[in-house]
Amino acid sequence: MKRYKIYLIGMLIIPWFSLPLLGKQTFKKFFLSSLGINLLAVGESFIAHEKKSFWFYKRLHPKLLGDIPLIFGPFIVGSLWIFKFTYGHFFRYMVTNVAIDSFFVYIVMDWFKKIGYASLIRLKKYQFSFIFFVKAFVLYGLQKAIGKRLNLFN
Repeated sequence: MKRYKIYLIGMLIIPWFSLPLLGKQTFKKFFLSSLGINLLAVGESFIAHEKKSFWFYKRLHPKLLGDIPLIFGPFIVGSLWIFKFTYGHFFRYMVTNVAIDSFFVYIVMDWFKKIGYASLIRLKKYQFSFIFFVKAFVLYGLQKAIGKRLNLFN
């Protein structure tokens, strides 16, 4: 197996080891909305792949999108952790998301480009940041709707 595939599998699996620290109730409360926004991110990735907005050069499998390890690894687990510490405090939630997303866009994406994993093609960094901002806003609304609909933990 190629070395980069081991890294991608690690990126996919390692974040999930933090779930026992998250707590069962937190997982139950926020998993549906986190999964929903991840499915939206997968749709976004298909569109970005077609339009060449950003590109992932390394993949786990030729038929999978290159950002699947990011979406179903750190992105979904990170959403759960951010909710655990900020849900119910919208301003804190948005500031936390902007900080983490900015770190990803302005630091991690540069590193990804340097190591040959991914790069922005037709998107500017501020546009990519704005996409993350919108997704954070949608995720919070989705969680509010799911929480009311299922009457979970209210």
